[in-house]
Amino acid sequence: MKTLTTTEALAEFCSAARAYPYVTVDTEFLRERTYYSKLCLVQLAVPDDGDDAAVLVDPLADGLSLEPLYDLFRDESVVKVFHAARQDLEIFWFDANVFPTPLFDTQVAAMVCGFGEQVGYETLVKKIVKASLDKSSRFTDWSRRPLSEAQKTYALADVTHLRRIYEFLAAELAKTGRTRWVAEELQTLTNPATYEVEPREAWRRVRTRTNSPKFLAIVRELAAFRETHAQQANIPRNRVYKDDALIELASTKPRSLQDLGRSRLLVREARKGAIADGILDAVTRGLDCAPGDMPKPDTSREKLQVNPALADLLRVLLKAKTESAGVAAKLIAPSADLDAIAAGLRDVPALSGWRREVFGDDALRLCDGQIALAAKGSNVSIIEL
Repeated sequence: MKTLTTTEALAEFCSAARAYPYVTVDTEFLRERTYYSKLCLVQLAVPDDGDDAAVLVDPLADGLSLEPLYDLFRDESVVKVFHAARQDLEIFWFDANVFPTPLFDTQVAAMVCGFGEQVGYETLVKKIVKASLDKSSRFTDWSRRPLSEAQKTYALADVTHLRRIYEFLAAELAKTGRTRWVAEELQTLTNPATYEVEPREAWRRVRTRTNSPKFLAIVRELAAFRETHAQQANIPRNRVYKDDALIELASTKPRSLQDLGRSRLLVREARKGAIADGILDAVTRGLDCAPGDMPKPDTSREKLQVNPALADLLRVLLKAKTESAGVAAKLIAPSADLDAIAAGLRDVPALSGWRREVFGDDALRLCDGQIALAAKGSNVSIIEL
């Protein structure tokens, strides 16, 4: 197994990789103690049988720059193949503002090809490659050096088997005419907005039991301070304070360090210093928020008049369509979107793009009374009206 520890060696491999139609990529990282992922290892493989066809790249090696890899990512003549790419792409985006282009995600492709929802890499290795993986090194500290041979073998398997998985899935997509479907899905993964967290919008991730604008104004300020502090200190947001403590603070509205000391849920480190000052300032900003600047949660779907019978019929139609097409049902429409369609909304993903071809057109026809559903045994058929 070859481990690249210099920029020159990485550049040599990436230059050679440009002669191939694709390269498989994976990463190992740590995030338990940081806000941003710490990249510890990059695995690369090209479709070749040579000893140098698969390598490990050590980003922790002194003086190594990943710029040759990022240049390869920008080369549109070489497909970059990942499995469940989102976390990997987040690392590359924050490190170098680059997305691999063109991108292929085997997890997304597998869902389109009928392998189920959120199918794991190990499952694809078993079903497509007919091999098994040694997962003994799954929970390991990838930042420690030197890496053991077992760790290296484990890491390299994540890109070597990926070659056959990619070739199989790409062929299936071409045969069924679904390559465009996967391309549509991957647009979200290569959108910077997917990874950028705006502190002033962080409050939307906090679950509350009230939609009172005054209460939400304090929640917004507390969530914004927590996000900003976590980013600047590069620590997990829950290390600043957890959601339940945030809700408690928004309810008790502390105005002094003595008030903070009475909190039941706030960790000790947050009752003093910069975090305590930030909390008190955030509460003050929330209390002083002008009525016109108070947050307004999206309650539009809460007021929907859902036709329950139609929603049930849409679920039956979705099940029939996905079984026929061999596509994971949740990839087309989650339950909330079916209820939205049954309530008359039309601005939902299931009614656009490839989803409309598979399900959306007939869903609209069902809503308009143009078709009916009939069951015969375990099969559901469409009847024109």
